[in-house]
Amino acid sequence: MRTPFVAANWKMYKTVAETVAYLRDFGTLVSAVDDVEIVVAPPFVGVHAAAEAVRDTRVGIAGQDLHWEREGAFTGEISAGMLKEAGARYVIIGHSERRTKFGETDEHVNRKVKAAVGAGLTPIVCVGETLEEREREQTLSVLDRQLRLGLDGLSADTVAALAVAYEPVWAIGTGRNATSAQAQEAHAHIRDRLREWFGAEAGDSCRVLYGGSVKPANTRELVSQADVDGALVGGASLDAKAFAEIVAASRPGRI
Repeated sequence: MRTPFVAANWKMYKTVAETVAYLRDFGTLVSAVDDVEIVVAPPFVGVHAAAEAVRDTRVGIAGQDLHWEREGAFTGEISAGMLKEAGARYVIIGHSERRTKFGETDEHVNRKVKAAVGAGLTPIVCVGETLEEREREQTLSVLDRQLRLGLDGLSADTVAALAVAYEPVWAIGTGRNATSAQAQEAHAHIRDRLREWFGAEAGDSCRVLYGGSVKPANTRELVSQADVDGALVGGASLDAKAFAEIVAASRPGRI
C-alpha cells in the first residue's frame, strides 16, 4: 500500500518570519499524524529556516524549483546542491506556472529531475493539460508527452521513489477542480504508462498526486480514488488549519 503524500506549494507567499510561525502552529496540528508523508515548499529564502523549524518532525521541506546545472552564471537561479544544503529533501519540478509563465519545456523538466536525483532530492514532477487541450480531448496525449520526455532516461528505481503530480492547468487557482472521476481517469492513465515504460513495481510504487484547487471539502472524495495518492496543494495550504485538515482527510483510515 502506498503511503499518502500531501505537499504544500506556497508559491510567492510568506516571509521567513511568517514561515517559521506557520510551521510552529502546523506542527502542533499534525503532531499525531504518522501515516501521511507531509511536505511544505516555501519560497527559496525560507527553505533553511523552514528546515530548522521542522527538525525532528515528520514534515519535510521542498524547493519550488531548481536549475539543472551544479553552478554557473545563472542569475536568480538555485541549484539542487544549494537546496539540499539548506535543508530541503524534495523539490517541485515542472509546475504549470513554470511551464506557462516562464517557458519551461519537457526537456528542461528532464534535466532538472536528473539534477535533483543526483543531489539526493526527491522530485515532485508536475504534469497536466490546459483547458484548450482538454476541450480538444488531448489530455491523455499531453500526459504521455510530458511523462515520456520528462522522465526520459530514469531508472525504474528512481521513478518508483519520486512523485508525479497531475495538475490540470484549468483547475489551478480558478476555484474549479477536476471531478473525482476525471482525476481518477488521468491518474490511472499515468500509472499505466509508468508500468508500461518502467515496470510494474515502479508504476505501483510511484505516488501520483492531484493538484488543482484542492480544499478540505474536496480532499476526501479525491483521495478515495484508487490511483490518487494525495495532493499538491496551493492556496489552501497557506492556512495552517486548512492544510492540516487536508492532511487529516488524506489519512488511510479516513478514506
